[in-house]
Amino acid sequence: MKTQLHLRPLQAVQEKPSLADMLERAKETCEYCRPLTPITCVTRCNVWKLKNELRRLCKKTKNPNFMTKLLNALKNRRRLQILEILSNRRYSIVRLQQRLKKLGYYHSRRTIADEYINPLIEVGLVEENYNKYHTTSFGCELNELIRDFQEIGDLLPPHSECYEEKTIEALFESPKTYEELKFLILTESLSRVLKRLQEANLITKDNENSYIFYLKTKRNPQQEKLSPTEKRVYEDIPEEGISAKKLANRANISLRRTYKYLRKLRGKKLSFKRKRPRTYVLTSEGRQIAKLLEKMHVLLTEFAQAAAGFTRKPPEVNQQILVPGIPKKGRERSLQILVKSNV
Repeated sequence: MKTQLHLRPLQAVQEKPSLADMLERAKETCEYCRPLTPITCVTRCNVWKLKNELRRLCKKTKNPNFMTKLLNALKNRRRLQILEILSNRRYSIVRLQQRLKKLGYYHSRRTIADEYINPLIEVGLVEENYNKYHTTSFGCELNELIRDFQEIGDLLPPHSECYEEKTIEALFESPKTYEELKFLILTESLSRVLKRLQEANLITKDNENSYIFYLKTKRNPQQEKLSPTEKRVYEDIPEEGISAKKLANRANISLRRTYKYLRKLRGKKLSFKRKRPRTYVLTSEGRQIAKLLEKMHVLLTEFAQAAAGFTRKPPEVNQQILVPGIPKKGRERSLQILVKSNV
C-alpha cells in the first residue's frame, strides 16, 4: 500500500499540522495498513521511508558536535546551491555535474562528491539511493529556512567551533559586556571572535555605554533650592540614567552648561555618576542571523523529537532477541520481519 506523506513548510506553521501531528496520523495509517508482503512497505510506502530517515537522523543528532557540523556544512555557497538543486528532484553525480556546469561551476565528480555532497550527507540533509542523490525531509525544510541566506558562508568562518554563532545567540538575548561573554563563550580566542563579527558587521560596540552615566539619588529635591534650569536638568534624568550628551539634547542646553548643572546637582546630592562597561550588541544583519539560528534550533528539535519516537524498540522486539536456542540467522530473520510488520 503506497502512502503519501507531505511535510509542511515552516512558514505555514499556523495553517498546517505540525510534524508530530502528521507522524501520529502516519502511525494510525500503519495500524490499519495490510500490505501483502513486508517488501511492499520497503519499496512503495513513503511513511516507511520517512520513519527510517528519521531513525538515521536521530543517530546523527546524538553526536554532541552535531550542531557544529551542521552549521559548518551550511556555511558554503556551493553546498547550499546543491541543496536547492536536490530539493527539486533526484540527480545522479553525472547529471548534477552537468547542472553545475550550466551555472558556471566546473568541478570534477570526485570534488562534487567529497567536498560538497558528503558533508551534507553526514548531517542528514542529503541521502543517496540507487546512485542518485536527493534531499531528506529535514533537508527540504532546512533549505526553505536558509534559502535567503546564501551569503552566510561569507559572513561566518566555514571551518570553526562555531563560537561566532554562540556569541550571536548570546547577544540575541541581550547586549553583554566582554566579561559576560567571556563567562558564556569558553574560548581563549574570544577577542578574535568578536573582531571577526565586527568586521562582518554582525555586532557592534554600544558606544553609549562607554560614557559616564548620570543618575538621580533618592534624596528629595524639595529639600534643596533649585534654579529653573537645574530643575529642568534634574527632571530630564531618567531612572535608568543618561549620558551628558543625551541629557543636553533633552534639556535643550549646551553640553558645557549641562556639565555645569550636573556638578551643581551632585554638590546638592541629587545626582551621581557611574561608569558603565562597554557592551556588544547585534546589528540588524546580526539579528537576522540570530533569528535564523533560532529557527534552525526549533526545526532540529522538532525533527529530533519526532525521530526519537521511532527509535525506541517495542518490548516484543527485545523479547525476540533474548529468546535462547534460536540460531543467529533465524533470530535476525524473525527480527527483521517483526520490525517491518510493526512499522
